[in-house]
Amino acid sequence: MEFRSAAPAAQSVAALRDFIWRAQGTAFEPGHADHTKACAIWNGAVEHHPALVIPCRSAAEVQLALTGAQAHGVAISVRGGGHDWAGRALRHGGAVIDLSPMRGVTVDVAARTATISGSATGVEVAGAAAPHGLAPVIGNCGAVGAIGHLIGGGYGALTPGFGLAADNLLSAEVVLADGRTVTADPAQNPDLFWALRGGGGNFGVVTSIRIRLHPVAQMLAGMMLFAWPQAEAVLRGYDALMSTAPDALSVTAGVVNAPDGSPVVLLAPAWSGDTAEGQKAIARLRGLGTPILDQIAPMTCIDQAHLQDAFVVNGRHHAIETRWLPDLSAEAIAAIMAAGSNATSPYSGIVLHHFHGAGTRVAAEATAFGLRRRHILVEIVPAWDPGDGTRHRAWARDLSAALAPHALPGGYANLLGPDAQDQIAEAYGPNAERLRQIKRRYDPDNLFSSAIALPR
Repeated sequence: MEFRSAAPAAQSVAALRDFIWRAQGTAFEPGHADHTKACAIWNGAVEHHPALVIPCRSAAEVQLALTGAQAHGVAISVRGGGHDWAGRALRHGGAVIDLSPMRGVTVDVAARTATISGSATGVEVAGAAAPHGLAPVIGNCGAVGAIGHLIGGGYGALTPGFGLAADNLLSAEVVLADGRTVTADPAQNPDLFWALRGGGGNFGVVTSIRIRLHPVAQMLAGMMLFAWPQAEAVLRGYDALMSTAPDALSVTAGVVNAPDGSPVVLLAPAWSGDTAEGQKAIARLRGLGTPILDQIAPMTCIDQAHLQDAFVVNGRHHAIETRWLPDLSAEAIAAIMAAGSNATSPYSGIVLHHFHGAGTRVAAEATAFGLRRRHILVEIVPAWDPGDGTRHRAWARDLSAALAPHALPGGYANLLGPDAQDQIAEAYGPNAERLRQIKRRYDPDNLFSSAIALPR
């Protein structure tokens, strides 16, 4: 599945281009090197061809682009970090509001906060915080845009200790569909502030955010690999161990392929507490089997953010299916192992994120992100060299279907494609109707239709 839309008429796009140029703004058409660069997003399988790219360096330039697009009837999308798998950053035939020029990160050491501009990535935020002994809640892949990750919810290595990325939002600067630039925080536009913590970019263009940072100068992190004959025992042990895991321990598990193409089980722990206690926790993980690779060491949040780089290759073709599981039942483990044994590409993987700790102590109605019970987020990620992806997508859909009877309702909205309506309908739990109301208030004409999907 890919997000697409009807293309505006060529004359409308030309009129928008001229509008931007007359205002001394910048707009790139196909064939220009900067247009090509902006459209080169992470997932090479996306075949969206925007008619115009409008790079924006400030909220005022975003206002100009939105005003012009609406005046001339041109559909838009918003490009932040360019890492959304479904290609929602690129409006096919329309205009892209490109936040790539906005990459600033400033740290207030005394307040333990960071202010992040439009397209700054997680690793850039970590890089600004680490010299001060501080760390943000960012995604497990540091290349993902920090704002897009946060406003969709935001699982990460520090989530057990400090909540989702969204739980760490203090305020946001948002350009609305009507052209106003507003601040959303607990005192100003509190309904918008609530919706931005899990509801994605459905309500405006988020041009900057201010977040909490945490005093984590170093963590014990890295990865272990276990040979495939140990897979069932390791996954069963992982589920049991994580059912009582402390807030300081995050462990991403998964099924990936070794260099020889054989499947292996991955455990990627991150311990953010006392080092001696962390060594004990790592030893328990190590004891789930006999690792064939064991690379755990003290590292900064910058180093941890780079650990997944080898698995996240720009331009490779990808798709994603996702489920929420209450636990790793015997049936779920069997389905995961069957898929791991029959992966259609050596690049594909199955990733398990365990959600526990601080995020579970937030009320479901407190933010738009509605699933606050302990659970496992499953990412099923087929990846292949450029070419026909039919069988790779089918592999992912088959595993998703096999897990469905054992899954919780819904799924992580940041990973759901717009055609996954059955899951989207349940993705926000008790918050769906309030989100629809806020959407109607702030974006009555659905200008931001390329954002992650809301329930109908």
